[in-house]
Amino acid sequence: MKGKYLKIYVNRFKKHHGMLLYDWLLKKAKEHDIAGGSAFQAIAGFGAHGVLHEEHFYELGANVPVMVCFALTDEQAEAFIAFLKKEKVEAFYLMHSTEFEHLS
Repeated sequence: MKGKYLKIYVNRFKKHHGMLLYDWLLKKAKEHDIAGGSAFQAIAGFGAHGVLHEEHFYELGANVPVMVCFALTDEQAEAFIAFLKKEKVEAFYLMHSTEFEHLS
């Protein structure tokens, strides 16, 4: 199946409607009938403001980036991004064309 691969980057402790944003994104994707999603925590990263966030072995609560990923149809991607804009979600995203299939 052809579709989109969507990656949304958020700060680890950023909240939206009282929930951690990466949890909120996963919950809302499920409500939008998106087949699956995953969140991955970085060990270091920086964004538009140029501030480097790193996690060190002695610092377990660092505000490092989290990447939330989805494989979606073109229609789902368009609808989900429109929903996130309407919700005024503060995040950076990348989206590109991809092919995906569920193996069984």
